[in-house]
Order: sequence, then structure tokens, then C-alpha cells
Amino acid sequence: MTGTTTGVSGGVLGPVRSRLIETLAGRSDEVPAWVLRLEFGEDEGFFGPGSAAWAVHGGMPTLVAGVRALLLQALHPGALAGVRDFSRYREDPLGRLAGTIQWIHTVTFGSRGQAIAGSEMVKSLHRRVTGTFVDGHGVARPYSANDPELARWVHLAFTDAFLTAHERWGGPLPGGADGYVGEWATAADLMGVPDAPRTTAELRTEIDATTDAGELRGGPEVEEIVRFIRRAPLRRMLRPSYRVVFDAAVSTLEPRHRAMLGLPSTPLQRVVPLHATTAAVLRGARVLLGPQTQAELAARRRLDRLAAS
Repeated sequence: MTGTTTGVSGGVLGPVRSRLIETLAGRSDEVPAWVLRLEFGEDEGFFGPGSAAWAVHGGMPTLVAGVRALLLQALHPGALAGVRDFSRYREDPLGRLAGTIQWIHTVTFGSRGQAIAGSEMVKSLHRRVTGTFVDGHGVARPYSANDPELARWVHLAFTDAFLTAHERWGGPLPGGADGYVGEWATAADLMGVPDAPRTTAELRTEIDATTDAGELRGGPEVEEIVRFIRRAPLRRMLRPSYRVVFDAAVSTLEPRHRAMLGLPSTPLQRVVPLHATTAAVLRGARVLLGPQTQAELAARRRLDRLAAS
């Protein structure tokens, strides 16, 4: 999933790089076939170089954002029920991560046809994810992963997480925060989420409204998945950096969401050192992984081919 990094793939950093790629892509010995296919799409895609989506999803703050999104999504009991009842996150947590990354990068860097097909595939997998859950008001309700309500919360949590992490540790954002929220509403459309927020104010208002309405809740099941995320089964050499990433993700959450997750507030005296340590970890990841993802490189080859034709 990453560009070639001269001088890093060999030597003392080689094993660390391989383990990191394995964690993100599922394997480190070859570029996944779905990435290679991004080169052969027949249009420019929904986004492109210079877009907010490319800037955010091609950056290293996504490592923090992914953890933050999982934590926030877990607060919706319907979304949590789907993960608990159907996901193989315990048996194959890295496979689930790789699948999520595939969808994000296909929608971001792929052609329109590829983005639509990738989203339809995810929705087809979600059709079997049905069951019942107890909502934040104590009422038993049926759920389906494709329900607009659940898909909407997943979209809200994702967008907020990736925007927040990029604002803290990323570079300039084309079009600003509203540019990213507005662009990524395209992904919501593809996933069947109607009228997704298109400005930062709308995004934060919806998250506040969902929280204030009592639709979210903590409890033992939430705390169980938080423990799993905190102690993700990573290779030993990656664990110290992951602890920093996890703490960074927690530090960006609203106090009331941290409380529902059973997580303590980050002491004020730790905020500045944690920010700097996180920045150093993300810079190290960028050195290991290279300046561009393999998905972005494939997309650029597609764009060059289309421009030359």
C-alpha cells in the first residue's frame, strides 16, 4: 500500500517497515491486486490531486483517525452489535482493517466506477448483518448494517475522526475543513446515507444532537471492545508506537465521549508532550512507508494515461 522507500526496505528498519505494511494491508510481500486495478479505471474519479480527500486519506494522521473512528463508532449500540455479532475482529483484526482501508482508498483514489462497485460490494456484505440491540434508551430494536441510521453514525464518526486527526497532525487542507466534509459526503451518498453533512458546523451539530438525544451509551460491552482496541494484537516492535497512537486518538475525543468509553481524560500537562510525540511517530511512519501510498501512485498513473489519450 505504500511507495518504495530507498534505504528503508533494507537494513535495520526493513523488518519494522514490513510489519507496518502487513498491519495496514494484510501482507507485506506484494502489492494487493485491488491497488493495482486502480491504475486501469476509465475516468478521473470523484476526487483527484489537490482534493481534500487525497490530502487527508493519503496522510499519516489516518493512523490516529482510524483508532478514533472505531472508538466513537462503538458508542452507538446498533453499530457495536453488528461488530460484536458478525465481525471477525478477534480472529482476524488485521483482515478487517485491511478491508476498511481497501474501501477508503478505492473511493478516494479509484475511478468513479471502481468507487461505486467497491461501495456496492460493502453494502452487499452488510445485508447479512442483522439482529437486535438495546438502544440508548433501553429499548430492544432490530438493526441492519445498511440501515441509514447506523450507516449515518458510522459516516459521522469516520468524517469527524479523520478531519480532527488531520487538523492536529496533518498539513494544509485544500478547501479547509468544510472542503473535506463536503467532499467526503460523496462517500455517504455511495453508502446510501441521505443528506450527509457538507460543512463542519453541520457535522458537529449532528454528532452533538445524536449524543444529546441519548442514542449513544457506554457499558461493559463498550469497555470490552475498548480494551481490545487498546491492546490490539500487533507485532511486538509496533506496540510502543501504537500506544502513542491510541493515547493520541483518546486525547482528541470530547470529554463526554471519553467518559462513556470508560477512558480517563488526558491530563493537561500531557497534552503538549503527547502531541509532539505523536507527530514524531507519524513522521517515522511516513519515512517507513514513503511519500505516497501505492493507491495514490496507481491513481496518478491512471490520470497520466487518461491525460495522454
